[in-house]
Amino acid sequence: MGALVESSCWLAFQAAIDRNLEAATQLAPQDQAIDQLYRQIEADCISVIALESPVSQDLRLLSAFMQLVRDLERIGDYAKDIGDLAIALFAYPAHPCLPRIGIMIDRCRAMLAMSLEALANLDAQAGLSIESKDDWVDLDYQDLYQTLVNSPLQGVEGETSVETIVLLVLVIRYVERMADHATNIGNRVVYAVTGERF
Repeated sequence: MGALVESSCWLAFQAAIDRNLEAATQLAPQDQAIDQLYRQIEADCISVIALESPVSQDLRLLSAFMQLVRDLERIGDYAKDIGDLAIALFAYPAHPCLPRIGIMIDRCRAMLAMSLEALANLDAQAGLSIESKDDWVDLDYQDLYQTLVNSPLQGVEGETSVETIVLLVLVIRYVERMADHATNIGNRVVYAVTGERF
């Protein structure tokens, strides 16, 4: 499931930043596969809890899994949404902010990779370190938001339209939320290992 979500984030980057229509169209079927895995993992966790009556760390681990697969599922949803926005953006010229949005998406993708590695290794320290990376994505969001809403709007060919600005603001909002969910995954790994909540 994590590999599919990582792939969706890369497809979202290609769709929005590289303006790749094929990447954008691959996101919906991939999101369906992610959703199916989410439902199966959640059902498996519930089954283990019901049939095995786990205690202590095992119960914490299952509880954390049930929560973090929801975070993964939401990241996949946002990636699909970015693909949909990218399709709408194809009608307009590439905005000068796209390279900076690409950097923001790359930061988010790195956070997701770190959170999945922390999960694979049940590494609480690695899980905890992800939160500081989220600050960079938040700064990217604030800076890009101000740049976009203050973009001059002109009225003839090849120039920025209101719809372009709205669509790009939605893109950066979704990326910011994806980073928040990656942070949540790291925090849930910490909880699974230590029992401490952050």
